[in-house]
Amino acid sequence: MTKENKKVVDLLNEIIEMEISGVVRYLHYALMVKGPNRIPIVKWFHEQANEGYQHASLMGEKVTALGGHPTLRVSAVPETKTHKVLDILKESLEFEQAALAKYKGVLKHCGDDVALEELIRSMVRMETEHIEEVVKMLDTTH
Repeated sequence: MTKENKKVVDLLNEIIEMEISGVVRYLHYALMVKGPNRIPIVKWFHEQANEGYQHASLMGEKVTALGGHPTLRVSAVPETKTHKVLDILKESLEFEQAALAKYKGVLKHCGDDVALEELIRSMVRMETEHIEEVVKMLDTTH
């Protein structure tokens, strides 16, 4: 494995750890939501958990394609004990922003690997769209 591939594998493993923690985080959020708007919010959190699983799987496939070994570690998921939807969404926004930064961090290490660059750019697009969606969900002025 080249030095650059090692760096990319390390970064992708950090993303796997974060995405798997996102699965746990979003499942927990879904379980905590109560109130009259519970059903659509729970559905959205479950979709986010499933997407985190898919993202972790994609990154793991890329790790093995680059000759690396996918991590078994999971980033810690802090228990904030908050059950208010707006607070949960604010936590979600912070998580999504951190994920976006991780994906963007991989871009400068893609070199001539167009497939890797395209994959990471698609992940940047999805994470950006998640952030935009959460920001809209947090907008209580309407």
